[in-house]
Order: sequence, then structure tokens, then C-alpha cells
Amino acid sequence: MLAIKCDAPGKVKLGKVPTKENGGLKEEQAAARLAELKQELADLQELMYAAGKNALLVVVQGRDTAGKDGTIKSVADAMNPVGVRVASFKVPTAAELAHDFLWRVHRETPEIGQVVFFNRSHYEDVLVVRVKELAPKSLWKKRYAHINDFEDLLADHGVIVVKFYLHISKEEQAKRLVAREKEPKKSWKLNAGDWKEREFWEEYTAAYDDVLEKCSTPHAPWFIVPADSKWYRNLAVAEALAQTLRPYRGAWEESLAQTGKVRRAELDLLRAEGKIG
Repeated sequence: MLAIKCDAPGKVKLGKVPTKENGGLKEEQAAARLAELKQELADLQELMYAAGKNALLVVVQGRDTAGKDGTIKSVADAMNPVGVRVASFKVPTAAELAHDFLWRVHRETPEIGQVVFFNRSHYEDVLVVRVKELAPKSLWKKRYAHINDFEDLLADHGVIVVKFYLHISKEEQAKRLVAREKEPKKSWKLNAGDWKEREFWEEYTAAYDDVLEKCSTPHAPWFIVPADSKWYRNLAVAEALAQTLRPYRGAWEESLAQTGKVRRAELDLLRAEGKIG
């Protein structure tokens, strides 16, 4: 597996995890493999949609410039747009702040048959809120348990939850921030605050360490994705998603087979009654 899977509580030290990998592949080989995985994901999404038994929630987290938008675009464009959408979470509105921290998130979770990508997520409330001291520790430290219960609830109702942390180095982030200034088409992404956030690099690292340690579960695993290379990042995410969905294929196909039998029986009955030709 190209990404590091975390599916049980345990110590994680991102400082010891590489941000750049190649998986023994060249970029051209990765592109060919990504194309295969995209086709597989398209097939799996169609099966999930038709079977009507599950939904898929893909949480994408990472520092500024880690490639959240690019990753989602790379994977989501393989899927039928009828059954997929993206929910982005920015600074909470006054109405959102007047509710519990999961209120705005729960409203965006996928219905059965659908795929939803979260660009940032409920984890901002134990990341930004913690680092910027927007809430007392006595409040945000309880949120890990709330998050685990929330994701457990989703899983109990057929939602497949997969979470990705895009792991970028401080050096690569600086290169990408500079590149944004030089690329007119990316000028809309320019934000002086991105440079200021770098002052809290270690604080965010510690916060992510705790997220990965406390909120990695079998029903909602985290995948740490080395993200310094964009092509590797996209391939690793696509591979992890395909591996997550493959075990469901048999059940989805069986469900469709049973549905087909019922509908054919209904048609046979209507023909016998002379109601259709």
C-alpha cells in the first residue's frame, strides 16, 4: 500500500514519516496505474449507487498547499457526477457557531448510494481551534470521543468512512506558496495568512499527531499520504479508496442480482395478466 493506514489507536509521530515517496514507480508508470484505478473506482461507485446499501464519505485533511483540491479533483472526476459532491468547511458562520461543532458537518454527510468528499472537516475543531486557542482545552479535548462516536454512528448506518491526511514537508509548502505568487491562474489562492500559519508548524504537527492517535478506528481509518509529489499523492489516495471498496463488491453484486430477480418476476406476472406485451 502506498499510503500508511492507521486503523487503531496508537502513537503517531508525523516527524518520522516521510513526505516524499515514489513507491518504486516512475511517474509514467504511476499515471497508467492511476488510470486503471479510476476505472475501477467508477465501476465500484456505480455498483454502490445501484445496490443502495452504502454511502462513501472521504475526508481530506492537510496543511495549506498539501493538495486537498487537487486530490479530490483527481479522484472524483472518475466518478459519475450524479452520485458525488464536495463539501468544503471554512470559518464557521454565526449560525454554525450557535450549534454544536458537528451540526454543520452532519448535514453534509452522504445519503445512501452517494459519495461525498470533505475538503477539511470536523477535525478542524481539534486542529485550528486547538492551535489558535479558539476554545478552552477542557472543551476541545472532549471532541476526540465525540468524533469517534459520530463516525461510529455513520458506519452503523452504512456509511463507509475513509480519511486522508496529506503529509507535506515545510520545504515543499514554501515552494508551492512561492509558485502561487508567480502563477497568474493561481493568484486567487494567494493568502498572506498561509505564510503566517507556518509559524505554528510544530503546533499543528502535534495536533495532527493526536488526531491520528485518538481517532484511528477500524470503521473510520486514517491514511497518511506522502504528498510532496503530486502524482504519488493522487495514486496513493486512489489505491486506498479502491482497496477500501473492493470487499463490498460481492455484497453489492448479490444485492443487484436479487433486485433483478424480483423485477423480472414482476414483469413475468404482468405479462401473464396481459398487461404488457
